[in-house]
Amino acid sequence: MTVYRFPGASASCVVPGCLCRGRVRSYPSDLTDEQWQVLRPEAEAVMAELRKSPGGGAMKHDLRAMLDAISYVTRYGIEWRAMPVDFPPWSAVYAFFERWSARGMPQRLVDRLRGRIRIAAGRKETPTAAVIDAQSVKAAETVGVAACGYDGGKKIKGQKRHIAVDVLGLLICVIVTAASVQDRDGAASLLTRLTAKFSTISLVWADGGYAGRLVTWAKKVLACTVEIVKRSDQAKGFVVLPRRWVVERSFAHLMRHRRLVRCYERKPEHHEAMVLWAAVHQMTRRLARDLAGLPAHGRWSDPPLLPVLTSPDRRGKVCELLAAQPWRAWKGTELAAILGIDNVNSFRVQLSQWSHQGHINKIGPALYAPALKHL
Repeated sequence: MTVYRFPGASASCVVPGCLCRGRVRSYPSDLTDEQWQVLRPEAEAVMAELRKSPGGGAMKHDLRAMLDAISYVTRYGIEWRAMPVDFPPWSAVYAFFERWSARGMPQRLVDRLRGRIRIAAGRKETPTAAVIDAQSVKAAETVGVAACGYDGGKKIKGQKRHIAVDVLGLLICVIVTAASVQDRDGAASLLTRLTAKFSTISLVWADGGYAGRLVTWAKKVLACTVEIVKRSDQAKGFVVLPRRWVVERSFAHLMRHRRLVRCYERKPEHHEAMVLWAAVHQMTRRLARDLAGLPAHGRWSDPPLLPVLTSPDRRGKVCELLAAQPWRAWKGTELAAILGIDNVNSFRVQLSQWSHQGHINKIGPALYAPALKHL
């Protein structure tokens, strides 16, 4: 007796008993139709390139179902054997992950999607500057002793991720080492891979932990300038540092994937692949949202509940929106999208005028909150 929800006669996959081609979107991590339209041409193009290599053959399972399965594992941190039954068999999904990750499929997808996002943002496809940082994470019992180390500064036994992102916070490359490896030593391998991948990168920002011989070595060997962004000695408490906040935000976005909260992979290259797959799905959602002209979602993927707007004029509707959620800061583009305003630049001028008149409160660049009289 089959454990799938659909009758066996409706199977569209060539593998007996598998219904991956007929599955419906069931989980928040699954690709929407809009996101699949963005990722499909990139994934099929990479698959076609990799099939040309020796040993590359046609995949029997549905590509979209495979990508949804890997996204499910990455997002929710389950074991491979705990794969839900409406996905392809876990052994096939793991074989896909292992084989295509070793051949560089997630890295190629990251490169393609990053280039499209940069072009949509009005930048060149190839980055010319990067920001690097490292993050130590605890390792599970599945990780071997040879791949682990102890980070004395963070008091963590596990592994360390060294990543490089562009000025938009989009992942460029990642290297996983033992946590005992110093940031400067791990950055040497990271910068070598970074400059070999993009000869256009000539400037890299880093924190004070990378100061010293790494700066001189990078200048002489790689012809790359490593600029150290240090925290001021007079600063107290939390301070947002220029450039460094970009890579810290990237780490925060990656940590939303529960598989990355702790290291479970036996091989460091599999850990790197998990980071890349998480970046693939993040970039896919971002690109699909940008192409649709929608504002960025909040912490959770569901859109916020909005009140019923009763005011007849535009200014009153804006005041109602701001007063409904006084704890958050609203962007001008978000308000324009909710109110259905096409001319965003003219709407921003109105927002500035209303803030000067005291109807709303401008709390930052293009950030608005309700005025005190509306609270």
